[in-house]
Amino acid sequence: MLRVGLTGGLGSGKSTAAKMFAALGAQVLQADVIGRELMEPGQQVYCAIVARFGIGVVLADGRLDRTALARIAFEDGRVEDLNAIVHPAAIARQMELIEVIFRADPNAVVIVESALIFETNYSEASTRPNVDAGAGVDLQQPSNRRLWHSRFDRIVLVTASEESKIARFVARSTMPGEPITAERRAELEAEALRRLARQIPDERKASMCDYVLTNGGSLTELEWQVDRLWPILQALANGQTQ
Repeated sequence: MLRVGLTGGLGSGKSTAAKMFAALGAQVLQADVIGRELMEPGQQVYCAIVARFGIGVVLADGRLDRTALARIAFEDGRVEDLNAIVHPAAIARQMELIEVIFRADPNAVVIVESALIFETNYSEASTRPNVDAGAGVDLQQPSNRRLWHSRFDRIVLVTASEESKIARFVARSTMPGEPITAERRAELEAEALRRLARQIPDERKASMCDYVLTNGGSLTELEWQVDRLWPILQALANGQTQ
């Protein structure tokens, strides 16, 4: 068996890489999807968020107002309040799902696609951060390295230039065929830069990863890299030394 963390910054193309690995036979878990499920009404995470942030983050239909929640978390400096609720629960759920997969297939390659493998300071058993969040995380701190390596056997990073990341963010934030004004483009580009500023630069993360995929060209180039890496991951899952 092999537990792989697949990470990358905003607009890096990690989701595209995850789909390519899934097509080859990997079992892919998406951290964002798991997090959203835990934030549905009735879930413990949902209840904890409402208790911490108030009824103002709840829509008329009972679901969380994610826009309002994000605004409070980021603009009011309460990101760690939110992370302390969501991250441990989401990571614990990831570990549960991984165990289920391995019981069914001991030689499976399970890939967890997550933007925040390095940025989070929490584990499933953690209730407090080890160091400051975001760009302040000390990647060389032994306690943080233990958190990552207790969850994953290998970590794969998908990288791209900042220009590419911003362009991809703008593209996916715009409806297909929707004309975009210069003002709206500038607004989205500014938002992308704000988000990127909260993420650890690729150069720092690369030193902590086992493999790096460069997504600066065509999808064919990324696919070629994924195809080359896949048999290595399979061999590791089957207990073969690489």
